[in-house]
Amino acid sequence: IAILLLFALRLRFPYFIAEAKYMCRIARSIYRTTKYLKSKPFYSLVDRFLDSVQKNPHRAFIRFQDETYSYAQSDKQSNKIARSLLKHADLHEGDTVALLLGNEPMFLWIWLALAKIGCSAALLNHNIRSKSLVHCFTCCGATVLIAGAELQDSVEEVLPALREQGISVYILTDHVTAEGMESLTDKIAQASDEPIPADLRANITFSSPAVYIYTSGTTGLPKAAVIAQRRLWAMSFFPSVCGLKSDDVVYICLPLYHSAGFTLGFGGAIERGATVVVKSKFSSSQFWDDCRKYNVTVIQYIGETMRYLCNTPKRVSDQVHNVRMAIGNGIRPEVWRTFISRFGNVDIKEFYGSTEGTLGFLNYAGKIGAVGRVNYFHKKTYPYALVKFDQEQEEPVRNAEGFCIEVVKGETGLLVAKITQKAQFGGYARDPKQTEKKKLYNVFEKGDVYFNSGDLFRTDHENFIYFQDRVGDTFRWKGENVSTNEVSDILTMPTSIEEANVYGVTVQGYEGRTGMATITLKKDHQFEPDAIFSHVTTYLPSYARPRFIRIQDCLAVTCTFKQLKGKLVEEGFNPAVITDPLFVLHETVKSYRPLTRDTYQSILDGHFRL
Repeated sequence: IAILLLFALRLRFPYFIAEAKYMCRIARSIYRTTKYLKSKPFYSLVDRFLDSVQKNPHRAFIRFQDETYSYAQSDKQSNKIARSLLKHADLHEGDTVALLLGNEPMFLWIWLALAKIGCSAALLNHNIRSKSLVHCFTCCGATVLIAGAELQDSVEEVLPALREQGISVYILTDHVTAEGMESLTDKIAQASDEPIPADLRANITFSSPAVYIYTSGTTGLPKAAVIAQRRLWAMSFFPSVCGLKSDDVVYICLPLYHSAGFTLGFGGAIERGATVVVKSKFSSSQFWDDCRKYNVTVIQYIGETMRYLCNTPKRVSDQVHNVRMAIGNGIRPEVWRTFISRFGNVDIKEFYGSTEGTLGFLNYAGKIGAVGRVNYFHKKTYPYALVKFDQEQEEPVRNAEGFCIEVVKGETGLLVAKITQKAQFGGYARDPKQTEKKKLYNVFEKGDVYFNSGDLFRTDHENFIYFQDRVGDTFRWKGENVSTNEVSDILTMPTSIEEANVYGVTVQGYEGRTGMATITLKKDHQFEPDAIFSHVTTYLPSYARPRFIRIQDCLAVTCTFKQLKGKLVEEGFNPAVITDPLFVLHETVKSYRPLTRDTYQSILDGHFRL
């Protein structure tokens, strides 16, 4: 009878078991977070790491290239870094240090060192340069910059601006000849590895900033999202909600300056006491060989990386690995199906969340294409809604009483999440204006405050939630958020370009949107393909460079002089439809070349790579 009842229950509620398991994990993480937040002194993520050092000192913590570093070795290395920074950089509890590093063990050790002495870290994107780099550094309020040896040239470019602010600059090398910078690895080598006294971080609480992670928004330049200790705990618990265990080996090939790589990959491993494999950067050709080499059991992904893996040549060893789970977001349904059929029954945990957001979803039921499912208890604990959104006005639709209107099932709406004591919005460092812009007031009743996600979703008849699109001036390409305003500012620096309207266009076979710019030229100036190519490759990271350029006599604007993008996005880059001059970025010849019908077809066929 019990078996029959269970079978009937499964038929009536097909997701009951998955939902029950999910809710148990959520309850466990809430219980533990509450316990840590109430503990005196405050129990931080670095304290969790130190507990693992005591419990499993010889367990592998970081594997990088051919080296393995145990929990105990990593502890000692971070002690040496902490002591050298205390002595030479004169750091104190509450200070902020900016890190400009690629994926390597030193990145993780430095963060542990800073956490041990009560300092926060600002994780700078090592692809950014000049104006953007100075902006990112300034807005986090850091007093010290630590950069990798290979990024010394980037630092030298902005050194005058940093020296004006009285910033101490350290390069991870034994010797530095340039004035205004100091070496650091030689100082670390001479430091003691004795434990760091806990009283150096005695005043850190759950509301203290733990890390600053940068996110591109509609303002043009990246914003520093403030990740408080409470928020860091919540993000670090997420992998365990997905099913991460202490004996798992997590493969991190996403950038550590991103919230996914740092908080979910690194933070999640510390929370569970697991092992991380750090890869300098994602490589589709080396991915599965690495998984086999390091006995990886859990991988991280973004939609683009999964597509790259599916596009690699098939091998007989495709299903020879121990990967049991993949945690990430942005995977398309067709890529999801291809991935599972080709690489085996990997449990894909697709989720939705933003660095600064107050709410996340997890597709715990494995429904292909969804990012989550409406769950009564989840919604009760973290209230949210999908509301009608006016794309023209770029704001929620309100009724006669001034309140937002929830969409019906199946209709696309803007995700808004209530800001509460449990779901706090940390905002952006030194940017109250942009912090305020993310808030919506009087959403459903007078006095309530909601976080505006800027993302559109819909739910289906089974209550599964599907991501639809982003609103505003940001699009996603190569796994990165691209700010159209920032790219426009860079494009109008050359003397020949008068105005630039930047937007993302969809391209067959690619995830996200590819950057395109419609520009106007100054009077008596010609388009200079070689010079513009040189300019964008100098000032913009690869993912932000416009792949297509369209030239018009004047740009269409609204009555309030906002650039119109909708029609341009719709028209795309088809030379058979567009009569304006069109150019495509050509990496091989290091220039922009006319976009012919043949080239257009070659892009669609996948022969011309973007």
